[in-house]
Amino acid sequence: MNFNELQIHPALLKMVAQQGFSTATEIQEKCIPLIQQGKDVVGQSGTGSGKTLAFGLPLLEKIQPKAGIQALIITPTRELCVQVATVLEEFAKPLNLHVVQVYGGVSLEPQARALHHSEIVVGTPGRLLDHINRRNVNFTTTKILVLDEADKMFEMGFQEDIDDIIRHLPKERQTLLFSATISEPIYNLMQRHLKNPMQVKGQIHVDKSLLHQGYYNIQGKDKFSLLVHFLKQQTKGLAIVFCGTREEVNIVTYNLGKNGIDAMAIHGGLTQNRRLNAIEALHKQNVSVLVATDVAARGLDIKNVTNVYNYDVPKTSEEYIHRIGRTARAGAEGFAVTLLADRDHENFRRVLHDRSLKIEELAAPVFERVVFSRHSEERSRYEDSQSGGYGRSGGGGGYGRSGGGGRGYGSSGPRSGGSRFGGSSYGGSRPQNRSRALDRTSGRSSESGSYGERSSGSSGGSYGGSRSGGGSYGGSSGGSSRGPRRSSTFGNRR
Repeated sequence: MNFNELQIHPALLKMVAQQGFSTATEIQEKCIPLIQQGKDVVGQSGTGSGKTLAFGLPLLEKIQPKAGIQALIITPTRELCVQVATVLEEFAKPLNLHVVQVYGGVSLEPQARALHHSEIVVGTPGRLLDHINRRNVNFTTTKILVLDEADKMFEMGFQEDIDDIIRHLPKERQTLLFSATISEPIYNLMQRHLKNPMQVKGQIHVDKSLLHQGYYNIQGKDKFSLLVHFLKQQTKGLAIVFCGTREEVNIVTYNLGKNGIDAMAIHGGLTQNRRLNAIEALHKQNVSVLVATDVAARGLDIKNVTNVYNYDVPKTSEEYIHRIGRTARAGAEGFAVTLLADRDHENFRRVLHDRSLKIEELAAPVFERVVFSRHSEERSRYEDSQSGGYGRSGGGGGYGRSGGGGRGYGSSGPRSGGSRFGGSSYGGSRPQNRSRALDRTSGRSSESGSYGERSSGSSGGSYGGSRSGGGSYGGSSGGSSRGPRRSSTFGNRR
């Protein structure tokens, strides 16, 4: 549907055209008319689906200048707060409306002043409660509440905070909730705070026919070396490497820099200024590899991701789906690779409880082993530097590279031409550049997966076969195989 058909305010319609949008996404087409009618709405849609404008455009139409705070949008992270507020600020200008960003890590006072003359508030739960407890904000005129990425807010432990905030809002209001998944806690919240909500489901942006999923069952000591091999030899566009903790993000980012790979870290331990600078660099596509925790990356609309690497395996199939949903969008191929070592097996079993996932076991290619530094004074200095400006890490030819042609590791040789995952069709190497870092809000992060230092052999069962033994991930002999081990990597199928 064209935006002209949605009966949007002329000034907003002009802004939509200036931003280069002509056709509404499915979530926008379904939500905008319902929100214009004043209905409570539950939108099930993922990152990158256009949900900010889905609630933002009809919300802005309902706001009057200089009439107090009329809309509150709650987001789980500082990054998403900035992202949503930046979009709304642009569209609010022709309507003479003001948007204030309210998040932690910066001074309260400028936010408190801005709250007195803004009509729209975008904030994170903790900082909103700070202002409420200090009586810096008055929500008596608020008529619209938006809960964005509600499932992530609950996952981060903000459920009680959300309830506390809502108690300070008028009962007569319009409530909009957006979430990638509708879990039982989300359903309970809907029962408590929404009135006869209309449920809308947006399209799935990941094209399953273009998303290729595989895992490599390797020893922990080889995990980082294989990651370096894939990033240098088989990754064309932007890659996201997911780790389980902040510390692991730092360690992996540092070691990638020492191996000549331009990498940026996203986690919750850095300053706000550094985070904002890094988000800008990210949107300008000045980096080639993003190393992130699940919480930090959630909600950021990152374009042109070609490869997702699970360096640590997520604890649930839901998080796995969120991760791989970053790629295979807009008609482009995407590749999701899980590096599976001994300590990842339990988490991987939980992921595979989702029978809809088709993850193939793949034989590792021959790759060069590189030095992986987990504890060093130099890395400590690098991590300390992340609280300040950008600094270069690593030098010319890569840190600790083995000499000569490199020793091969893995159960099979190099892939033949035509292989899309393990072959040489991606080719090329990454520019040697600096490692950078970016931050997000909560200090929470989950422990998961192998951290690359263990050298134990492979575990008992088969992950992809059809054995009937207890340790098999591929199911019993009478069932379907979850991911048969292949000698070539996605090269022979479409």
